[in-house]
Amino acid sequence: MAIEKIVVVDDEMMIRKALETQLRNKRFSVASTGDLKGARKILSRDSFDLVFLDLRLPDGEGTELLEEITAKTDGPMVVMMTGYGSVESAVSCMQMGAFDYVVKPFSFDQIEVVVDKVASFDKMRRVTKYYVEESDSRSSDIVGESEPILKLKALVDKVAKTEASVLVTGENGTGKELVARELYRNSMLAKEPYIRVNCAAISETLMESEFFGHEKGSFTGATERREGRFELADGGTILLDEVSEIAPSLQAKLLRVLQEKEFERVGGNKTIQVKVRVLATTNRNLTEEVEKGNFREDLYYRLNVFPIAVPPLRDRAGDILLLANTFLERHARRHGIEKISFSKSCERAIGAHSWPGNVRELENAVERAVILADSGKKIEAELLGLVQLSSSEPKSSKAKKALKTEEPSESKTMEEVEKSHISKVLAACDGNRTHAAEKLGLNVRTLRNKIKQYSIQD
Repeated sequence: MAIEKIVVVDDEMMIRKALETQLRNKRFSVASTGDLKGARKILSRDSFDLVFLDLRLPDGEGTELLEEITAKTDGPMVVMMTGYGSVESAVSCMQMGAFDYVVKPFSFDQIEVVVDKVASFDKMRRVTKYYVEESDSRSSDIVGESEPILKLKALVDKVAKTEASVLVTGENGTGKELVARELYRNSMLAKEPYIRVNCAAISETLMESEFFGHEKGSFTGATERREGRFELADGGTILLDEVSEIAPSLQAKLLRVLQEKEFERVGGNKTIQVKVRVLATTNRNLTEEVEKGNFREDLYYRLNVFPIAVPPLRDRAGDILLLANTFLERHARRHGIEKISFSKSCERAIGAHSWPGNVRELENAVERAVILADSGKKIEAELLGLVQLSSSEPKSSKAKKALKTEEPSESKTMEEVEKSHISKVLAACDGNRTHAAEKLGLNVRTLRNKIKQYSIQD
C-alpha cells in the first residue's frame, strides 16, 4: 500500500484522538497535533503520505498549510475536515489542491472510503512517473510473416494469458523489448501497471534503491521516502531489461522477491508484500554466465520458467523488405514526408545486406534515409549506407555479405576501427551514452567499459 504515514491536524482533542486510534488500528503510522505550528514541525521531520487537516485552527487557517503543502512537487495528499457551515470553504480548498474533504461529525466508514480513494489515486500518480507503455492502436508490433516469426507469435499468444515468468533472449537489436511489451499487452494484467527497468543503465550503487525504494535519510541524497519499481508495479508487470547486468550482490535480494514476494526498502525495516509478474530480457547466454559464477543458478531458474528466443534478422530474411517498408511508412509519417518509397535497386540492396545489428540497425538506417530523402523521390541504396546492386548481378552468397560505403584508406587494427566508430556515434548522439548504446547495439555498461578502455572523451 502506498499510504503508510498520516498526520492528523485538529484542535478538537476528541476528534483528533478518535481518528488517530482508528488509523492506527488499520496499521497506519500516525502523528497528530492541534495547531499549525505543530503540523509544520511534524512535516519537517519526516515524509508523510496523507494529512487530515482541519479548516480552522487556533493559530490560523488550514488553508495556509494547504498552500505550503501543495506548493511542493512530492508533498502529501490533503483531506480537509470541516463543520456543516463551511462546506463551501472546503470545496474552495479542493480548488486550491486538496484531494477531498469530510464533514464533521464523520463516521469511521467515511474515513476508510476516503483513505482508499487517496491510496488508489496516489499509486496512479506515482506509477505515472515510470509508466512506459505507449498508447497505440495497433494489434501487434511484431512484424513478419516468416516461419520463425509465426512460431514466435504463437508462443507469445500462448504464454501471455498466463502469469508465468518469461525470459526473452536474443541478440542485440532483435526486438526483445517489443516481445515483452506484446506479452504484457495480451495478458490479463494489460490494464495494470507496466514498469520497465533498464538494468544496464543503472549504476550498481543505485540499483537496490531503484528496485526496492528507500526511506528518507537512508543515504546521502535521500531527502524523501521513495517507492521502488517493484512497489510501483504491484498488481501488474515489471520488465527487467538486460537482467544479466544485475550485480551479483543484488541477485539474492531479487531472488527473494520472486520467491517470497516481499522486500524492505533501503534503510527501512517494514516488510512490503507485492504481487508482480516478472518479464526479463538478456542478450547473454545465462547458462554460461551461471557456469562462470556471474549469475545465480537459482535466480536463473526462477526467471526462466518460460523461455522465448527472438530470432536474428538473418534467420528471417523473408521479413527484411516487409520490415523496411513498415519503418519507411512509420518514419515518413513521423517526419511529415509524403510520397516516398524505395527504388528497385535499393530494395535489392536491402534484401542482400546481412544486417548484423538486426532489426534495430535496419530501422535506424531507414529513419536516416527518410530524413535525408527528398519528398516525392525514390530512396536509393546510398542513403541507407548500402551499395546498389544491378539487376543483372546474381544474388550469390558473396552478394549477401555486409556492404560498406567506404573502405579504410590504410590498414587499421580492429581496436582502432572500433574506437573510431564508437567516437563517431557518441558525437552524433551529443555524448548521450544510452542513445549511443542503442545505435551501436550494445548495452550501456559494455559501452561504458569500452569508453574507458579506449580513453574516449564523450
